[in-house]
Amino acid sequence: MRVKKMGLFVALAWLSSVPVSNAGPYSDDLSKCLVSSTTPSDKGTLVKWVFAMAALHPEVKGTSALTAEQRTELSKNTAALFTDLIAKRCKDKAQEAVKYEGPSTLEASFSVLGQAAMMELFSNSDVAAGLAELGKFLDTPELEAAFGPTESN
Repeated sequence: MRVKKMGLFVALAWLSSVPVSNAGPYSDDLSKCLVSSTTPSDKGTLVKWVFAMAALHPEVKGTSALTAEQRTELSKNTAALFTDLIAKRCKDKAQEAVKYEGPSTLEASFSVLGQAAMMELFSNSDVAAGLAELGKFLDTPELEAAFGPTESN
């Protein structure tokens, strides 16, 4: 597999929130290595990159002040992190996973890393407070009516 194609495959897979169900033991080992080998700063790099890519979507493009130069820098930093994780920090695990379970094991493993990075993002108290704000605007009686009476009623 070409390196550029593998990098694109990994990046697209990481953006996907769909869990990969065919993960095997080598993929699990690689996932554990990726998560344990990334620092909070590394996870921040991943989250910033995902934000920058999502901000390209026409529905949200106007809500971000990111410049093309900043986006390029974030892509360079994330590519360097992916390279370091696969070629150095988790090299043995990555080689075994691809050898025994195929290239799609990278998708599964980077999906787990992405989930870990997003969990770190959403566990931040400021983010949690922002998410909680949604509850202020929910129409609780209408939602309760949609589900009908519950056992506690």
